[in-house]
Amino acid sequence: MDLKQRVLRILEKNRGRNVNGALMAERLSVSRTAIWKIIKQLQDDGYKINAVRNLGYCLEYSNDILSAESIAPYLLGKARSFKLDVRKTVTSTNTLAKEMAVSGASEGTVIIACEQTEGRGRMGRSFYSPGSTGLYLSFILRPKVDLNDSLLITTSAAVAVAKAIEKLANEDVKIKWVNDLYMNDRKVCGILTEASLNVENGGLEYAVVGIGINVTTKDFPDDIRDTAGAIFSNIPENKPVKSILAAEVLNNLSASMDDLTNRSYLLEYKNRSFLIDKEILVLKGNDVLPAKALDIDERARLIVEYSDGTREALSSGEVSVRTINAG
Repeated sequence: MDLKQRVLRILEKNRGRNVNGALMAERLSVSRTAIWKIIKQLQDDGYKINAVRNLGYCLEYSNDILSAESIAPYLLGKARSFKLDVRKTVTSTNTLAKEMAVSGASEGTVIIACEQTEGRGRMGRSFYSPGSTGLYLSFILRPKVDLNDSLLITTSAAVAVAKAIEKLANEDVKIKWVNDLYMNDRKVCGILTEASLNVENGGLEYAVVGIGINVTTKDFPDDIRDTAGAIFSNIPENKPVKSILAAEVLNNLSASMDDLTNRSYLLEYKNRSFLIDKEILVLKGNDVLPAKALDIDERARLIVEYSDGTREALSSGEVSVRTINAG
Protein backbone atom coordinates (compact mmCIF):
# COMPACT_ATOMS: atom_id res chain seq x y z
CA MET A 1 0.00 0.00 0.00
CA ASP A 2 1.54 3.33 -1.06
CA LEU A 3 1.50 6.54 0.95
CA LYS A 4 -1.49 7.94 -0.94
CA GLN A 5 -3.61 4.90 -0.07
CA ARG A 6 -2.48 5.01 3.55
CA VAL A 7 -3.43 8.69 3.88
CA LEU A 8 -6.77 8.04 2.19
CA ARG A 9 -7.47 5.14 4.53
CA ILE A 10 -6.96 7.41 7.55
CA LEU A 11 -9.20 10.13 6.08
CA GLU A 12 -11.92 7.59 5.21
CA LYS A 13 -11.89 6.12 8.71
CA ASN A 14 -12.37 9.66 10.04
CA ARG A 15 -14.75 10.86 7.32
CA GLY A 16 -16.41 14.10 8.41
CA ARG A 17 -13.87 14.67 11.21
CA ASN A 18 -10.62 16.63 11.31
CA VAL A 19 -7.35 14.71 11.31
CA ASN A 20 -4.25 16.53 12.56
CA GLY A 21 -1.59 16.64 9.84
CA ALA A 22 1.31 16.41 12.28
CA LEU A 23 -0.16 13.36 13.98
CA MET A 24 -0.84 11.76 10.60
CA ALA A 25 2.77 12.39 9.54
CA GLU A 26 4.05 10.88 12.77
CA ARG A 27 1.85 7.84 12.43
CA LEU A 28 3.00 7.21 8.85
CA SER A 29 6.65 8.10 9.56
CA VAL A 30 6.80 10.83 6.92
CA SER A 31 7.15 14.60 6.93
CA ARG A 32 4.23 17.03 7.18
CA THR A 33 5.23 18.28 3.72
CA ALA A 34 4.76 14.76 2.34
CA ILE A 35 1.28 14.66 3.86
CA TRP A 36 0.45 18.07 2.38
CA LYS A 37 1.54 16.91 -1.09
CA ILE A 38 -0.64 13.80 -0.86
CA ILE A 39 -3.63 15.90 0.25
CA LYS A 40 -3.13 18.12 -2.82
CA GLN A 41 -3.02 15.05 -5.06
CA LEU A 42 -6.25 13.74 -3.57
CA GLN A 43 -7.92 17.13 -4.01
CA ASP A 44 -6.79 17.15 -7.65
CA ASP A 45 -8.39 13.70 -8.00
CA GLY A 46 -11.70 15.21 -6.92
CA TYR A 47 -11.75 14.44 -3.21
CA LYS A 48 -13.44 17.12 -1.14
CA ILE A 49 -10.89 17.69 1.62
CA ASN A 50 -10.98 20.79 3.78
CA ALA A 51 -7.71 22.01 5.31
CA VAL A 52 -8.07 24.20 8.39
CA ARG A 53 -5.11 25.64 10.30
CA ASN A 54 -4.63 24.05 13.74
CA LEU A 55 -7.42 21.55 13.02
CA GLY A 56 -6.01 19.48 10.18
CA TYR A 57 -7.63 17.81 7.19
CA CYS A 58 -11.26 16.74 6.87
CA LEU A 59 -12.69 14.54 4.14
CA GLU A 60 -16.25 15.77 3.62
CA TYR A 61 -18.78 13.13 4.62
CA SER A 62 -20.70 13.50 1.36
CA ASN A 63 -17.63 12.76 -0.80
CA ASP A 64 -18.63 9.80 -3.01
CA ILE A 65 -15.53 8.75 -4.93
CA LEU A 66 -15.35 4.97 -4.92
CA SER A 67 -12.23 3.33 -3.56
CA ALA A 68 -11.30 0.33 -1.47
CA GLU A 69 -10.66 2.78 1.35
CA SER A 70 -14.11 4.41 1.02
CA ILE A 71 -15.91 1.06 1.11
CA ALA A 72 -13.90 -0.63 3.87
CA PRO A 73 -15.34 1.32 6.87
CA TYR A 74 -18.84 0.01 6.07
CA LEU A 75 -17.91 -3.67 5.69
CA LEU A 76 -19.00 -6.09 8.39
CA GLY A 77 -18.00 -9.58 9.47
CA LYS A 78 -16.53 -11.83 6.79
CA ALA A 79 -16.84 -9.09 4.18
CA ARG A 80 -13.98 -7.25 5.87
CA SER A 81 -11.62 -9.93 4.56
CA PHE A 82 -12.66 -9.47 0.92
CA LYS A 83 -9.97 -8.30 -1.50
CA LEU A 84 -11.29 -5.16 -3.17
CA ASP A 85 -9.90 -4.03 -6.52
CA VAL A 86 -11.54 -0.70 -7.38
CA ARG A 87 -10.97 0.85 -10.80
CA LYS A 88 -12.28 3.92 -12.55
CA THR A 89 -12.92 2.28 -15.93
CA VAL A 90 -12.83 -1.34 -17.11
CA THR A 91 -14.04 -3.23 -20.15
CA SER A 92 -16.17 -5.57 -18.03
CA THR A 93 -15.84 -6.46 -14.35
CA ASN A 94 -16.97 -10.01 -15.15
CA THR A 95 -14.32 -10.41 -17.85
CA LEU A 96 -11.59 -9.30 -15.47
CA ALA A 97 -12.92 -11.39 -12.59
CA LYS A 98 -13.00 -14.53 -14.75
CA GLU A 99 -9.40 -13.95 -15.82
CA MET A 100 -8.42 -13.56 -12.17
CA ALA A 101 -10.38 -16.68 -11.16
CA VAL A 102 -8.60 -18.75 -13.83
CA SER A 103 -5.29 -17.44 -12.45
CA GLY A 104 -6.20 -18.66 -8.98
CA ALA A 105 -7.80 -15.63 -7.30
CA SER A 106 -9.42 -16.61 -4.03
CA GLU A 107 -13.10 -16.51 -3.13
CA GLY A 108 -13.99 -13.04 -1.93
CA THR A 109 -11.99 -11.23 -4.60
CA VAL A 110 -14.10 -8.31 -5.83
CA ILE A 111 -13.65 -6.12 -8.91
CA ILE A 112 -15.50 -2.79 -8.63
CA ALA A 113 -15.71 -0.15 -11.35
CA CYS A 114 -17.26 3.25 -11.87
CA GLU A 115 -17.64 2.61 -15.61
CA GLN A 116 -17.67 -0.32 -18.03
CA THR A 117 -16.91 0.16 -21.71
CA GLU A 118 -18.06 -3.35 -22.62
CA GLY A 119 -20.56 -4.21 -19.88
CA ARG A 120 -22.33 -7.50 -20.50
CA GLY A 121 -25.74 -8.89 -19.65
CA ARG A 122 -27.42 -12.24 -20.24
CA MET A 123 -27.92 -13.78 -23.67
CA GLY A 124 -24.98 -11.83 -25.09
CA ARG A 125 -26.62 -8.46 -24.54
CA SER A 126 -24.70 -5.36 -23.54
CA PHE A 127 -25.26 -3.66 -20.18
CA TYR A 128 -25.34 0.12 -20.28
CA SER A 129 -22.60 1.20 -17.84
CA PRO A 130 -21.85 4.94 -18.03
CA GLY A 131 -19.28 6.53 -15.75
CA SER A 132 -20.07 8.05 -12.35
CA THR A 133 -23.79 7.16 -12.27
CA GLY A 134 -23.70 3.43 -11.61
CA LEU A 135 -22.08 0.74 -9.49
CA TYR A 136 -20.60 -2.25 -11.27
CA LEU A 137 -18.96 -5.12 -9.41
CA SER A 138 -18.05 -8.78 -9.84
CA PHE A 139 -17.56 -11.22 -6.99
CA ILE A 140 -15.49 -14.41 -7.26
CA LEU A 141 -16.90 -17.53 -5.62
CA ARG A 142 -15.62 -21.06 -5.34
CA PRO A 143 -18.92 -22.65 -4.30
CA LYS A 144 -19.44 -26.26 -3.26
CA VAL A 145 -22.47 -26.83 -5.47
CA ASP A 146 -22.99 -28.92 -8.57
CA LEU A 147 -24.15 -27.65 -11.93
CA ASN A 148 -27.79 -28.52 -11.23
CA ASP A 149 -27.85 -26.09 -8.32
CA SER A 150 -25.92 -23.28 -10.01
CA LEU A 151 -29.08 -21.20 -10.44
CA LEU A 152 -29.12 -20.80 -6.65
CA ILE A 153 -26.09 -18.51 -6.91
CA THR A 154 -27.98 -15.93 -8.95
CA THR A 155 -31.08 -16.34 -6.80
CA SER A 156 -29.18 -15.75 -3.59
CA ALA A 157 -27.34 -12.77 -5.07
CA ALA A 158 -30.62 -11.22 -6.25
CA VAL A 159 -32.01 -11.27 -2.72
CA ALA A 160 -28.76 -9.88 -1.29
CA VAL A 161 -28.70 -6.97 -3.73
CA ALA A 162 -32.43 -6.28 -3.39
CA LYS A 163 -32.05 -5.90 0.38
CA ALA A 164 -29.08 -3.56 -0.06
CA ILE A 165 -30.90 -1.30 -2.54
CA GLU A 166 -34.03 -1.29 -0.42
CA LYS A 167 -32.09 -0.24 2.67
CA LEU A 168 -30.62 2.82 0.96
CA ALA A 169 -33.47 3.83 -1.32
CA ASN A 170 -36.28 3.03 1.13
CA GLU A 171 -38.37 1.66 -1.76
CA ASP A 172 -39.68 -1.86 -2.40
CA VAL A 173 -37.49 -3.91 -4.74
CA LYS A 174 -39.00 -6.71 -6.81
CA ILE A 175 -37.29 -9.50 -8.74
CA LYS A 176 -38.02 -10.63 -12.27
CA TRP A 177 -36.88 -14.22 -12.61
CA VAL A 178 -34.13 -14.85 -12.77
CA ASN A 179 -31.73 -11.96 -12.51
CA ASP A 180 -33.36 -8.52 -12.88
CA LEU A 181 -34.29 -6.18 -10.03
CA TYR A 182 -37.09 -3.64 -10.37
CA MET A 183 -38.07 -0.59 -8.38
CA ASN A 184 -41.17 1.44 -9.21
CA ASP A 185 -41.71 -0.79 -12.28
CA ARG A 186 -38.28 0.08 -13.69
CA LYS A 187 -35.27 -2.20 -14.01
CA VAL A 188 -32.55 -0.81 -11.76
CA CYS A 189 -30.17 -3.77 -11.56
CA GLY A 190 -29.05 -6.74 -13.60
CA ILE A 191 -27.09 -9.77 -12.41
CA LEU A 192 -24.93 -12.00 -14.62
CA THR A 193 -23.51 -15.21 -13.16
CA GLU A 194 -20.85 -17.06 -15.12
CA ALA A 195 -19.17 -20.27 -14.00
CA SER A 196 -16.59 -22.85 -14.96
CA LEU A 197 -17.28 -26.55 -14.55
CA ASN A 198 -14.84 -28.89 -12.84
CA VAL A 199 -15.05 -31.94 -15.13
CA GLU A 200 -13.52 -34.26 -12.55
CA ASN A 201 -16.17 -33.89 -9.87
CA GLY A 202 -19.07 -32.30 -11.75
CA GLY A 203 -19.00 -29.28 -9.46
CA LEU A 204 -18.07 -25.69 -10.18
CA GLU A 205 -14.44 -24.65 -10.40
CA TYR A 206 -15.47 -21.06 -9.79
CA ALA A 207 -18.40 -18.71 -10.26
CA VAL A 208 -18.35 -14.99 -10.97
CA VAL A 209 -21.39 -12.96 -9.96
CA GLY A 210 -21.59 -9.69 -11.88
CA ILE A 211 -23.86 -6.95 -10.55
CA GLY A 212 -24.75 -3.72 -12.31
CA ILE A 213 -26.81 -1.12 -10.45
CA ASN A 214 -28.17 2.10 -11.93
CA VAL A 215 -27.61 4.49 -9.06
CA THR A 216 -28.49 7.81 -10.76
CA THR A 217 -28.25 6.75 -14.40
CA LYS A 218 -30.31 8.78 -16.88
CA ASP A 219 -30.48 9.22 -20.65
CA PHE A 220 -30.73 5.50 -21.37
CA PRO A 221 -30.35 4.21 -24.94
CA ASP A 222 -33.54 3.99 -26.98
CA ASP A 223 -33.87 0.21 -26.66
CA ILE A 224 -34.14 0.32 -22.84
CA ARG A 225 -35.44 3.84 -22.25
CA ASP A 226 -38.99 2.64 -21.50
CA THR A 227 -37.95 -0.07 -19.04
CA ALA A 228 -34.76 1.07 -17.27
CA GLY A 229 -34.56 3.31 -14.23
CA ALA A 230 -32.28 4.31 -11.36
CA ILE A 231 -32.58 3.98 -7.60
CA PHE A 232 -32.13 7.74 -7.10
CA SER A 233 -33.01 10.71 -9.28
CA ASN A 234 -30.00 12.48 -7.76
CA ILE A 235 -27.27 11.36 -5.36
CA PRO A 236 -28.20 12.38 -1.81
CA GLU A 237 -25.76 15.04 -0.70
CA ASN A 238 -25.43 13.93 2.90
CA LYS A 239 -23.73 10.53 2.51
CA PRO A 240 -21.40 8.52 0.25
CA VAL A 241 -24.18 6.45 -1.33
CA LYS A 242 -22.13 4.37 -3.76
CA SER A 243 -19.56 3.37 -1.16
CA ILE A 244 -22.27 2.44 1.35
CA LEU A 245 -24.26 0.58 -1.33
CA ALA A 246 -21.19 -1.42 -2.41
CA ALA A 247 -20.53 -2.37 1.21
CA GLU A 248 -24.16 -3.34 1.85
CA VAL A 249 -24.14 -5.59 -1.23
CA LEU A 250 -20.91 -7.27 -0.12
CA ASN A 251 -22.13 -7.67 3.48
CA ASN A 252 -25.28 -9.39 2.25
CA LEU A 253 -23.38 -11.55 -0.25
CA SER A 254 -20.96 -12.71 2.42
CA ALA A 255 -23.87 -13.90 4.53
CA SER A 256 -25.93 -15.53 1.78
CA MET A 257 -23.16 -17.24 -0.19
CA ASP A 258 -22.08 -19.23 2.87
CA ASP A 259 -25.51 -20.81 2.92
CA LEU A 260 -26.34 -21.55 -0.71
CA THR A 261 -27.65 -25.06 -0.30
CA ASN A 262 -29.85 -24.41 2.71
CA ARG A 263 -32.13 -22.32 0.47
CA SER A 264 -33.39 -20.12 3.30
CA TYR A 265 -33.42 -17.13 0.91
CA LEU A 266 -35.81 -18.80 -1.57
CA LEU A 267 -38.91 -17.76 0.34
CA GLU A 268 -37.86 -14.11 0.21
CA TYR A 269 -36.96 -14.51 -3.46
CA LYS A 270 -40.47 -15.81 -4.17
CA ASN A 271 -42.07 -13.09 -2.08
CA ARG A 272 -40.23 -10.47 -4.14
CA SER A 273 -41.15 -12.05 -7.48
CA PHE A 274 -43.68 -10.19 -9.59
CA LEU A 275 -44.10 -13.02 -12.13
CA ILE A 276 -45.92 -15.59 -10.00
CA ASP A 277 -49.59 -15.87 -11.00
CA LYS A 278 -48.95 -13.58 -14.01
CA GLU A 279 -49.48 -14.25 -17.70
CA ILE A 280 -46.05 -14.23 -19.34
CA LEU A 281 -44.26 -15.02 -22.55
CA VAL A 282 -41.55 -17.69 -22.61
CA LEU A 283 -38.98 -17.00 -25.31
CA LYS A 284 -37.18 -20.10 -26.62
CA GLY A 285 -35.08 -19.38 -29.64
CA ASN A 286 -37.52 -18.08 -32.25
CA ASP A 287 -40.55 -19.41 -30.37
CA VAL A 288 -42.73 -17.20 -28.18
CA LEU A 289 -44.96 -19.29 -25.93
CA PRO A 290 -47.79 -17.85 -23.82
CA ALA A 291 -47.78 -19.28 -20.30
CA LYS A 292 -48.69 -18.60 -16.72
CA ALA A 293 -45.99 -18.39 -14.03
CA LEU A 294 -47.03 -20.66 -11.17
CA ASP A 295 -44.17 -20.94 -8.73
CA ILE A 296 -40.41 -21.07 -8.14
CA ASP A 297 -39.17 -24.46 -7.01
CA GLU A 298 -36.41 -25.55 -4.62
CA ARG A 299 -33.79 -25.27 -7.37
CA ALA A 300 -34.92 -21.73 -8.24
CA ARG A 301 -36.52 -22.87 -11.48
CA LEU A 302 -39.61 -21.04 -12.70
CA ILE A 303 -42.62 -23.36 -12.94
CA VAL A 304 -44.87 -22.38 -15.83
CA GLU A 305 -48.06 -23.74 -17.34
CA TYR A 306 -48.67 -23.42 -21.06
CA SER A 307 -52.05 -22.91 -22.71
CA ASP A 308 -52.38 -26.65 -23.42
CA GLY A 309 -52.07 -27.45 -19.73
CA THR A 310 -48.53 -28.81 -19.80
CA ARG A 311 -46.08 -27.60 -17.19
CA GLU A 312 -42.35 -26.99 -17.34
CA ALA A 313 -39.59 -26.04 -14.90
CA LEU A 314 -37.45 -23.38 -16.58
CA SER A 315 -33.83 -23.31 -15.53
CA SER A 316 -32.70 -20.83 -18.16
CA GLY A 317 -34.06 -18.74 -20.97
CA GLU A 318 -35.66 -15.34 -21.24
CA VAL A 319 -39.00 -14.55 -19.69
CA SER A 320 -41.02 -11.45 -20.55
CA VAL A 321 -44.06 -10.18 -18.66
CA ARG A 322 -47.21 -9.79 -20.74
CA THR A 323 -49.55 -6.98 -19.77
CA ILE A 324 -53.09 -7.86 -18.72
CA ASN A 325 -54.72 -6.34 -21.79
CA ALA A 326 -52.20 -7.84 -24.24
CA GLY A 327 -53.63 -9.94 -27.02
